[in-house]
Amino acid sequence: MPFIFLLILIVVVIGVVIAMYNGLVRLRMQVKNAWAQIEVQLKRRHDLIPNLVETVKGYAAHEKDTLQNVTEARTAAQSAQGVSQQAQAEGKLSRSLMNLFAVAERYPDLKANQNFLALQEELSSTENKIAFARQFFNDAVMQFNTKIQTVPANIIAGMFGFKEEDMFEIQDAAEREVPKVSFN
Repeated sequence: MPFIFLLILIVVVIGVVIAMYNGLVRLRMQVKNAWAQIEVQLKRRHDLIPNLVETVKGYAAHEKDTLQNVTEARTAAQSAQGVSQQAQAEGKLSRSLMNLFAVAERYPDLKANQNFLALQEELSSTENKIAFARQFFNDAVMQFNTKIQTVPANIIAGMFGFKEEDMFEIQDAAEREVPKVSFN
């Protein structure tokens, strides 16, 4: 009788360990999938930027510094590795694009150009998709990190080398600030 009880206990423990391990793997794969979705949207964004720069160049060729900053920020964002480096590079790219759109405001012909307007709308749509993908990624990371830190999954996570994932966070303090609106 004690032998059967011990055998059942061993089978249950093995079953629980397998279930926890599979749950951790499932969450880790969800994090990887979420990151892949961000990468898809970032690639789309990076692909739009050269067309936007060329369109602006036709109207505002003497804005060379702004155009060069956007190009350099795009290159840095494309070569960034890892979540935190990617977040930092994408923040710089976003600031460069905001500067580019500010320059465009000074050129009424450019603002009326259909190609520029279409690219601007496409980029705006892509920015929204990136924001949603980042949110999904951070939600997946939060679930995964919570799971590997809670008992008893933390024991299984430690045994099998599951490590915390980084969230996609704003790195630049200036980006965290709330924009100030003034009508003066």
